[in-house]
Amino acid sequence: MKNATSIRAVLVAVLVALVGSSLAGCTSQKTAAKLGLGHVTSIAKSKELVVSETGEVTPPSAQVDTSIAAVAFDKDGKVLDIVIDTAQTKVNFDENLEVTSDLTAECKTKKELGEAYGMKRASSIGKEWYEQIVELEKWMVGKTVDEIKSMDVKERDASHTDVPDVPELTSSVTITVGDYIAAVEEAYRNAVDVKKGGVKVGLGHMISAAKSKTASAQVNDTMAATLFDKKGKVVGTIIDNAQTKVVFDEEGKLAVDKDEEVKSKKELGDAYGMKRASSIGKEWYEQIAELEKWMVGKTVDEIKSMKVKERDASHTAVPDVPELTSRVTVSVEDYIAAVEEAYENAD
Repeated sequence: MKNATSIRAVLVAVLVALVGSSLAGCTSQKTAAKLGLGHVTSIAKSKELVVSETGEVTPPSAQVDTSIAAVAFDKDGKVLDIVIDTAQTKVNFDENLEVTSDLTAECKTKKELGEAYGMKRASSIGKEWYEQIVELEKWMVGKTVDEIKSMDVKERDASHTDVPDVPELTSSVTITVGDYIAAVEEAYRNAVDVKKGGVKVGLGHMISAAKSKTASAQVNDTMAATLFDKKGKVVGTIIDNAQTKVVFDEEGKLAVDKDEEVKSKKELGDAYGMKRASSIGKEWYEQIAELEKWMVGKTVDEIKSMKVKERDASHTAVPDVPELTSRVTVSVEDYIAAVEEAYENAD
């Protein structure tokens, strides 16, 4: 009897150890160690004014494509959670280079457009863009960036040079994925350490073409990758802004190199040039880092309730809280709105 009791005790101890080990492995796999935001912006699809031999005029148009990835990585650099989206923003002009687009209209991303994006009717697999990108996101989970970059791809046509050629995706993803992979790679390269507790990642953005004018399109894309805990508190957030200009000369020809790398405010760093005009002597990236720190540990409602003040007509929501008054003098309404959207979009 004593031997049977001892054997049972040993078996129970072994079972507990095995279950504990399994749970520990599960927990470690689901623990986000880093948060990253990556983006690739291009103006390559912008078009110049064209006059045919018969005198027919095709007006110019500016197109800004920004592929964005918000990614949570584990301690081994594997993707735990990921959200990918694309902001494809167009500004049209007439033959006199006057803007014809409605600059007050809401600018939506491909995911936000959903069925209205209109890919399904031309898709060989009958799937819309948002359906295909979800399949790509799922495929990336559990993989390192190197594994993602080593995906086999094929050229479908001149506009689709990097279509997945792996069994898991050939019947579910027919879009070209080069920019999405590059955005994920950048997200990992620029990833920041986060405290334990992050369970869901969200991507938020605010897009505006309102500052466009005659012969010049300007698209401002504010983006936020944010990691939340079970209670909806921010574990970490990365905020950036791609302020992209497409300028035409008086003949409607592009006055900028459409193949040149387009950098965000963070990527520009000191070259953005805010410091010399700042009352506190701090550059944009330095100020946004202070705002990101302030958001950690707070819910979206707490962040939205931040007290703000109007500095001037262009800065209507400057922080008016003791922790930030000497560190942040930029207007923060779009940044807060992007974090709020990140929470709404988080799985």
